[in-house]
Amino acid sequence: MRILQAESAPERLAIHRPGSSAPLLVQHTPAHRRPFIHPLAAPDGQGELTEDMPAHHPWQRGLYVGLNDLDGVGFWKEGTSAAGESDGTFHPMPLRALVLEGGQVSWEVHTQWQAPGGTPVLNETQAWRLRDGGTYCELELDWTLQALRATRFGQYAYGGLFLRMPYREATGGRALSSEGLGQAQAEGQPARWVALSMLLPGRQGEAGLAMLDHPGNPGHPVPWRVDHQLGIAPSRCVAGAWNLREGEDSTSRYRLYLFCGPIVPEAVEAQWCAFAAT
Repeated sequence: MRILQAESAPERLAIHRPGSSAPLLVQHTPAHRRPFIHPLAAPDGQGELTEDMPAHHPWQRGLYVGLNDLDGVGFWKEGTSAAGESDGTFHPMPLRALVLEGGQVSWEVHTQWQAPGGTPVLNETQAWRLRDGGTYCELELDWTLQALRATRFGQYAYGGLFLRMPYREATGGRALSSEGLGQAQAEGQPARWVALSMLLPGRQGEAGLAMLDHPGNPGHPVPWRVDHQLGIAPSRCVAGAWNLREGEDSTSRYRLYLFCGPIVPEAVEAQWCAFAAT
């Protein structure tokens, strides 16, 4: 693993390789807004794997978390839709101290989700770990939701940990699930992982990533969102509604495997097997 460096402020964390001015990853925790990661660079530093606020979905922020129906309240579009008055709000705390250990950086994002009017609904913890393997990177998330009141998570076509890559119709891209399904077929179907690759602005050749769903997660293997612009999310809510009692929490674990070049299913499957064994 390569050595990493990090610069941290209350609302921003940037992770670099020594001698490089361009970050591998930037974590944002803006006051009273959704936390998100952007940019997330390709492992060789050539091009960005995330896109922030694309014209076709301006509420999408690179790599982020959102849900659509918590007792009828949406935590997805942050008031940008015509029904914005029913949207909840995100209130992240200032970033806490990170842990830097050679080739790995760990940090946590703590956020309170509030219903319209300011009623607290959830406490959320995102515990992240980035490991730099040189020709690849691994980004892991332990995502915990704690209910501050009895909460129903409604059935919906998408939600959860979502990734928006810089897809362009003119250059296209490829999606592939662990079940061998492509973009249109993978939508709404259970899978252990979904991988994406595409041409990135400012880069020669493809790069991509795979999002891996841990077998210990609730509902595994969950259905996935795979939209027309290759946005992906492992979405437990597609399968049906679920509930948390007051004070109860639920944790899901994910790994993002970042690579250069086209999708190599055997390499992604090996990553999933290693992640599943943890």
